[in-house]
Amino acid sequence: MEGARGNREVPPTANVVDLEEYLRAVVSTPGLTAIRDIDEARRVLLDDSLRAVELVGRFDGPIVDVGSGGGVPGIPLAVSFPDRRVTLLEANGRKCDFLRSWAPSNAAVVQGRAEEQETDVYGVAVAKALASPPVAAEWCLPLVRPGGIALLWTGPSADSDRVARVANKIGAELAETPPGFLLLRLATWRRSTRWRIRRAASARRRLRSTLPPASLKQGSRRS
Repeated sequence: MEGARGNREVPPTANVVDLEEYLRAVVSTPGLTAIRDIDEARRVLLDDSLRAVELVGRFDGPIVDVGSGGGVPGIPLAVSFPDRRVTLLEANGRKCDFLRSWAPSNAAVVQGRAEEQETDVYGVAVAKALASPPVAAEWCLPLVRPGGIALLWTGPSADSDRVARVANKIGAELAETPPGFLLLRLATWRRSTRWRIRRAASARRRLRSTLPPASLKQGSRRS
């Protein structure tokens, strides 16, 4: 592996990612985190991600990190579970380039939004700082296959009752979890056609919210 150029960390060429080197790269790359102190970054980004290892380990199947950003928590989890397939799902192209540089061999980077992905695929969906917990639940749960889970990192002010109501509409329930997490378990029965229609409508609303006004006007004239 070549030496670093300036203060930039050079991505690994081996299958094993050194999480300390990866953490320094996250901190030194503009646009990934506002944290500049490496000790704080270790606590907030790395250690906090690794708190989920025991929870994730209870459930089988591939893992998806929704809105992966700089790879937190997806890359630490991929290193912790080298025998499991991990997808780092991120819409931003520049962040995807960073992820491809640092993803371990069992992790794949997919550029796109949650509502664009195939449903009922993963055993575990994780999200840290993706959106408000109810919205994160709505985006993550469709990706999970029956019997799987969505694991959300949350703060003390998270409205768990509201998240539970959203989860129930999608056929999931809120399980007991340690502080700082919400774990949503999807029922083992197949979700209804009505739910799939609601999900498609939600995806269309989100797509419209990202279109420029001119595009919306053109769409209205065509309708």
